[in-house]
This record gives sequence, structure tokens and C-alpha cells, in this order.
Amino acid sequence: MTETSGRSGGSALAVDLRRARAARRKEAAGAKPSETPPVRRRPARIVECADREPIDCVRQWFTGDEWVPFPFQEEVWRAYLAGESGLIHAATGTGKTYAAWMGPLLEWLRDYPAARRRPPAPLTVLWITPLRALAGDTEAALRAPVEDLGIPWTVESRTGDTPARVRTRQRTRLPSALVTTPESLSLLLTREDVSTLFQHLQLVVVDEWHELMASKRGVQTELCLARLRRFRPGLRTLGLSATLGNLETACDALLGVDARARPRRGRIFQGLIPKALEVDALIPETVERFPWSGQIGLRLLPEVIQSIEEGETSLVFTNTRATAEIWFQALLATRPDWAGILALHHGSMDRSTREWVEEGLREGRLRCVVCTSTLDLGVDFTPVDRVLQVGSPKSVGRLIQRAGRSGHRPGAVSRLTCVPTNALELVEVAAARGALQAGEIEARRPVERPLDLLAQHAVTVALGGGFRSEELLAEVRTAWAYRELGDDEWRWVLDFITRGGNALQSYPEYSKVVETGGRYTVTSRMAAMRHRLSIGTIVSESAMKVQLLRGRTIGTVEETFIARLRPGDVFTFAGRALEFVRVRGMVAQVRRSTAKSNAVPHWSGARMAISTQLAAWVRTKLDEARRGIYQGREMEAVRRILELQAAWSRLPATDELLIERVRTREGHHIFVYPVEGRLVHEGLAALFAYRIAQLGPISFTLAANDYGLELLSADRAPLDEAIEAGLLSPEHLLHDIPASLNAAELARRQFREIARIAGLVFQGYPGAAKAVKQVQASSELIYDVFARYDPDNLLLFQAHREVMERQLEQSRLGRALERVAEGRISVVEVERPTPLAFPLLVDRAREQVTSEKLADRIRRMAAPLERAAEGMRSARGGHRGFRSGG
Repeated sequence: MTETSGRSGGSALAVDLRRARAARRKEAAGAKPSETPPVRRRPARIVECADREPIDCVRQWFTGDEWVPFPFQEEVWRAYLAGESGLIHAATGTGKTYAAWMGPLLEWLRDYPAARRRPPAPLTVLWITPLRALAGDTEAALRAPVEDLGIPWTVESRTGDTPARVRTRQRTRLPSALVTTPESLSLLLTREDVSTLFQHLQLVVVDEWHELMASKRGVQTELCLARLRRFRPGLRTLGLSATLGNLETACDALLGVDARARPRRGRIFQGLIPKALEVDALIPETVERFPWSGQIGLRLLPEVIQSIEEGETSLVFTNTRATAEIWFQALLATRPDWAGILALHHGSMDRSTREWVEEGLREGRLRCVVCTSTLDLGVDFTPVDRVLQVGSPKSVGRLIQRAGRSGHRPGAVSRLTCVPTNALELVEVAAARGALQAGEIEARRPVERPLDLLAQHAVTVALGGGFRSEELLAEVRTAWAYRELGDDEWRWVLDFITRGGNALQSYPEYSKVVETGGRYTVTSRMAAMRHRLSIGTIVSESAMKVQLLRGRTIGTVEETFIARLRPGDVFTFAGRALEFVRVRGMVAQVRRSTAKSNAVPHWSGARMAISTQLAAWVRTKLDEARRGIYQGREMEAVRRILELQAAWSRLPATDELLIERVRTREGHHIFVYPVEGRLVHEGLAALFAYRIAQLGPISFTLAANDYGLELLSADRAPLDEAIEAGLLSPEHLLHDIPASLNAAELARRQFREIARIAGLVFQGYPGAAKAVKQVQASSELIYDVFARYDPDNLLLFQAHREVMERQLEQSRLGRALERVAEGRISVVEVERPTPLAFPLLVDRAREQVTSEKLADRIRRMAAPLERAAEGMRSARGGHRGFRSGG
């Protein structure tokens, strides 16, 4: 099937958008439009199905919107009708939604061919979405064919945003198809009538499974699915996924295992038409030989504006909320005529504002939206035809996901233009394109055996009618995350929810579940209420509301930022200048201001590191440059940087670790370039410092970025001795990594999340939530109690494990050292810091307290290096660059 032969059902609201735009054009021309319904309530287009094959009805429905089903969609429908489950993997905007949805409709048309006037069907399909914001769009997309085909089904949503009157109605009767989140589904499982609630359920669809599977929310979904399969053994499950490298593992995690711990049978449905994807970059007119993070800044603003003007609607993605604020203000200052059609969207803004922006995108009212990962996912932003990415995308999957926001319909070309913030990010763009062409996408590892979540789920099941130990254990073990759950771990969980464990058995509030005659139930109304209010794995950040005086809430910022403000200070947030007035409880009260300010809130955890896949391709591009190969505009743009690096030092091969040693006025520097990503390098820097310190007392300064790390010391001898003594050895990591990073203190901080999920800490009632500082203090107190009186508590071990894997990336760090051990090490003595070393010097300079402006200091640092580079260039007869000697 060619791209011109038709369109698939991936963009259910495209027709409505065209109709809405036509109505607006008529209104602008002076004609009074008809009562055009909102986009989400498309008018029905009835397809007569009497005495016809169901598949013919569905195909006719597609042709009504000038669509033709893709072969992979019809493959999914046939598999569903045959009772099969599986994972649908296709590019964004190529019809995954209707691939999953039409199967149940075909089944109903087959089983009830003349039943248009039947009462609405009971709950038949559960549609799980990771974001509440997606529920409304999904609901509209699912309702369209139901209405047009005359099927007596109801389609509704149930999330934290669902109005109370709708939730009240759903207590007595759920719709035929329910769009919900993992948290809301868990709440349904606490109902006493849970077994009858789902007695007609035929299908569970898990949307955006690639986003859920590598988090505790994914495990929560696995546990819910295991529970539903207990009620409905023949339940079918379909996952929808894009941008995923380990499809078989993803499918296994979705479907779970059988009673013998064997993966359930499932199919992987691959979209047959690959989505065309173009990746390019804006190239600065001048590229300095000594790059540093944030160097280019807003210099490419005119080119970005020109790119936005090329399309009708654009998305400008940034990697951090602070960067989004800065770019929004810069665009608005340069193009004030875009006021009202230029918008900002990130997770700290108020939900109503975000929804207004999303609706504006769907209707084509906005020219450009500056956004973060909050718009990575979505059902349909059909008007978007241009996507820009400020900074490196940091991973191949993120690049594909964000590029897919443009051309969000089958046959359309998705294009993403990267806007580098420093010259080396051009290498990452070239590397991402290479990985994309090779079809190499990052794998996502499912979370294994989180006992905090298992304890929460056990209380949920105890609320929902109760359970017997051996029955629930068998059920839980069918979830992929708990397929290897030990008997001792399960006994610990039961003891924890019934007594609070050894350390808390004297406190009644931790005894949530009561065991009577072998059955575990919840009898306390207070425990039941608190549990329902605490269900989920999303832990709030240390954030305060920002609210206008006598006005609405604008969003949230971190407490540490507000703590630094004095009354009268002006800062920029949510795209506007605000004057800080005072703090009341957990609310920062502000008023609008006309003053300009460069103060922008910064949020912790905002810095991304390049992925394993992208790091490998960056090493490949550096190796190609070592051999004189510069493919593409991006690599040509950084040619003189890399040739200077080769002339002063060398460029590393893919199997080579480059170490540079240099002495400056600051002391002795060791620069190491594993090119494995910032998080790995931060772990390596601390590990190296620890190992060197074991040889004798010495003081260090550390710095790390995505390309390498720096160790600075006043004494060189310990550095040389450590390299000879096995500084880079992959041995003894289980001991050395925790010791080098004070993992005990990190685990103590991580325990806040675990304590909240496990129900040890209650965050408060609606409207009276506890301050995050209070929650942190309570969790740290419990951590200390466990460490002193219950050192074998399994939640302590979980906290340490999560720190090692999630924060320190121990596995990736170990693999990096193994790769180094299998390759060769090149130690180069250099006269001065090289182009690869300079960004590390700048990162360290940012942390130093000085009255000198950072930009002035960087220019002063770069000046002697630039003179040395120019001197070498002149000596070589004015050659444009420096050839690699490698």
C-alpha cells in the first residue's frame, strides 16, 4: 500500500478540525456558522450495517474520512477476534489507536448484528493512558466510530479530573468503554463489588506502554492486569508503543507469565509503513574552537523564528522548564505580534492553562508552543507541521517521539530541527541521525520487584473484598515484575501490612490489614480512606503553589527557589513577570509586574544525560573524525574543533579510552573521555576520587559532562600511582561505588518515595496537604528507626538498590568499565586544555563564587587557547584546520 492510496485511522479528529476551521472561515467572511460542536464532539456520520459483514461496515467508515485501513491494523483486528493479545508497535500518528479499538467493535457487530436498540453494553473495554491530559482526546477518538456505526456503547473517562457527578454515576454503572489511568484503575479495585464490576470485560488496552513500562506506574499496571485476569481468565490485552528497542521484553512485561512462570503467548504487531523522518540542525555562522554548555544561547533566535514562519503551527521543545521559560520570553520579545498565538507549556504550569494550550494546538489557533516533555505524548496535534528541539535530544527514542509530533498523520513526513546550545551538540545530532538510519532505539528495562508497591497493592486487594495469602501470592507472581518473588519476601509484605514490621508493631496506624480465618481484609474506615487517598506511585516534588493575590493559581515552583526571594523581587514564570509578595503556608503569593527580570526558576533533576545508544554513536562519529571522515553538515561544522583536538591531543577510537594530563595554574588535571553520558561520568569521577584517596590523603575537585570527566588536584603523584594501581578496574564495584558516593545518605533521601508508596507516610487530605519538608522529615525519621531497630527491613534494601540503579546507573557504569578494560587506554600529556577539556573547565567555573561575570571569565579562559590555536594555524600556512594524526 502506497502513501497516496489512503490514510489510516491514526488521526481521528482531523475531519473535525477541518470542519471547525471551515466554520471559522465562514464566520470571518460574514456568514453565520451553524452551531458547530467542539472538536471533541464530532457529529455522527451513520454507517448502515444491517445485513452486512462487520468488516465491510468498518472499511466504509474509514473511507468516509478518506482513510484506508493499513494491513497491520486489519492484522490486529483478526488476531483480536481469534482471542490473541500482544503489543502494537508503530510510529506516532500511524493508526495504533484504531488498530486496537476496532477489534472489540467488530466483535460486537458480529455477535449482535441487529441490536442497535439494545441497552448500552456493560464495561467491555478498559483503556489505560499514562496521562490524564490524554483521556479526553482518547475518549473522543473512541466515540467517533461507535456513534457512526450505531453501536449502543457508551465511552467515558475516569481520572482525577473527572467531575464528581460523572464519578457518582459511574459508581452504579460503568460505561462500555472506560478511559482511565493506572491510579484510577487501582481505586476501582478497592470496591467491594470488584469481581462483578469486571465480569463482562473483554479487552484492556495500555496506551503509550513504552512510557509506563520502565517505571513503578508500569508495575502498578502489571499488578492491575494480574488482578483483572483472575476475574477474567480469557482477558485479552493490547499494548500500544512507539520508539522502543526491546519489543519482546516489553511484550512479556505487558502480558506477564502463567502459573508455571512461563511468558504468556503474545504477538508483536509491527506497523508496516515506516514513518518518514527528517532530522537536521541549525548551524551557527561561526563555530568557536572551544565550546561550552550554553555557549550559543539565543544566538540562533532569528533562525528559529524563520523556521517557525515556514510552517503553520510549530512546537519548540526544550529539555528543561527553565529553558522553555527563557525561549518563550525571547520569542515574544522579538515578535510581540505573536502575542496570543505564542504559548508556553510545561509541567509546573497550572493544569487549566496547559489544557487551554492543548486545545489551541488541536484547533490550529496557535502559531507556536514552547514546551517540554509534557507534549511528548498526545493523541492528535494534526495542525503541527514543524518541530524544533533546543539542545540535544539526548536519546534516539526522544528524538523520534518529538519528531512525530509533526506530520501526525499517516503518509506525512515528520521533521525535527535541532537548535544546538553548544557546538558539540552538532556531533550528537549527527550521531542521532546515524542511529535512526540504523534502526537502533534505546531499550527500556522494566522495574523488578518493588516491595513498596506490592505492599500498597496488597492493601488495595484487601479493601476490594479481601484475599487469601496463597491465592494472592499466585496471582502476583503472574505479573512480570514479581515472577521471581520469594516466599520470604511475600511473608515480609504480609507482616508489614498487618503489623508494620518489627519496628512499628506498637503503632496501630501501621496495622492496616487484619487477618481473620486466613482472610486478609481492611476493617478500619480511617485506614481505608487514607489508603484510597494515597494510591499511586507519583510522589510530589518539593514544590509550592504560585498564586496571584486574590487570583488564580499559576503553577508550582520549588521551595528552594521561593526561599531565596525577598518581597518585591521579580521573576519570570509561566511566561510572565511576577513580583513576589509573601508566603502563606505552601503558597507563594505574587502580583503581575511590568519590570523585566532574568530570574527564572530552576527545577532539580532537570539535566538530561545522553543515552547508552546515543553515546555509542557519538563515539562512532568521533572515530570517523579521527579517520578524516566528516559526513553531513553538522560534522563539517565542527571539523575545525575536532581537528584541533587531534592536533593537540588525539580523537579516541571506538575501542579506546583517551586520558589527558595537563598542568595549569590551578593544579594537575586528569581529563578522562569514556563518552558514556553525564550520569555515568559523575559516578566514575566519584569512584576514581575514592580509589585514589585509598592510596593516601588528597583533596580533589570533580567535574563531569556527557563526554568525560575531570579530576583536579594540587599533587600529581597520587594520580599517577592510582592509574598504575588499577584506577579503571571494573572489579569491586559493589563495594567501591556505594563507598564513593555516600550511598547511605542518598538512600535516606530516596526513602521518601518508598515510604509514601508503601503507606508509611500520609501526605494529607485534599486541600490540607502536608508540606514536602514535613513528608521528608517523617520519612527520614522512619528510615532512621528502621536502620537502628530493623536493619533487615526490605524497604531499606530497596532504597539502596534504587539509588544504585536509578540515580547512579550502576549497571551502565559497570558496563562502561568493562568496555574500557577490553579496549586500549591512551594517556596523552598535553601543553594546555584541549577543545574536549574546555567544557569541563567551564562547568567547574560555574560553581565558583566570584564577582566576575561568567561570560567574561570564560572569554578570559579561552583567550590564551585561541591565541595558541591561531599561532599553530599561522605556522602551518593558514590551513583551515588541523589534520588528525591518529
